[in-house]
Amino acid sequence: MTGAADLTLTALAGVPIVRQGDDLAEVILNAVARAKTRLETGDVVVLAQKIVSKAEGRTVALSTVVPSPRALELAAVVNKDARLVELILSESSEVLRTRPGIMIVQHRLGFVMANAGIDQSNIEHTSEEQALLLPRDPDATCAVIRKKLNAQTDSDVAVLIIDSIGRAWRNGTIGHALGVSGMPGLLDLRGRRDLFGRVLRATDVGLADEVAAASSLVMGQAAEGRPIVLVRGVPYGRRDGDARELLRPKSMDLFR
Repeated sequence: MTGAADLTLTALAGVPIVRQGDDLAEVILNAVARAKTRLETGDVVVLAQKIVSKAEGRTVALSTVVPSPRALELAAVVNKDARLVELILSESSEVLRTRPGIMIVQHRLGFVMANAGIDQSNIEHTSEEQALLLPRDPDATCAVIRKKLNAQTDSDVAVLIIDSIGRAWRNGTIGHALGVSGMPGLLDLRGRRDLFGRVLRATDVGLADEVAAASSLVMGQAAEGRPIVLVRGVPYGRRDGDARELLRPKSMDLFR
C-alpha cells in the first residue's frame, strides 16, 4: 500500500426490528437505499449478531428449558438462573472457568467466550423471559447473504457477523467476528518487509476482528438501533475466508 488510505464506516439508519424469517439481504438493501447510496465492489457489510439470531429464530423462552443436574449445580456456583445455565451448557463443548456472575466456555463453534454468547438484552420479553442464542453457522449465513447481495447489485462485497466479546487480559468488551465471507479472517503478512527491509516472520493480522471492532463503535451497544454498518476502504487484498481462521488451536493456547 502506498499513499493516503481512507476508511469509512456508515451505520445505516432506519433498520426495522428484525423478526424470525426475515430476509436479511432484503433488509440490508432497503437500508442501503434509504441511505441514498449503493453497494460497491470491495465494500464490507457488517451485521450485528442479534439481528441474525432473531432472523434465524434463535430466541428461546426460558419456561421451555428444563435444567439438568449439572446446570442446577453450576447455577448455585455462578448465581444464575439454572435454565439459563442449561442453555449455556447446551451451546458449549467445554466449561473452562466459573465464578459468580459468569461462565467462560468454549462455544460449540469454537469461540472461547462468556456465557456462550447468550444474551437477554435488546430482545422482546413479552409474557415470559427470553434468551437469544448465537446463530447456528455464522460463516454459512454470511456466505448466503453475500451471494444474494452480489447477485442483486452486480458487486462483490464481503459480509461479517459480529458480536461483543470480553478479553482475558484487558477490561471492556470489543467487537469480534463470528462469521466471515468474502474477505480474510486472518491476514498473513509473513514474508513482507517492514520500512527498513526486515522480513516479517510472525505477523498475522486479525483483519475481520479489526473491522468488527471499528464497526462496533458506530453500531453502539445499547438503544442506538444501528445493527448494520457499511464499511468502505478496507486496505488489503481480498480472498474468501472465514471466522474459523481466527481461532487459536488448543494445542497452541498457552493458558488452557
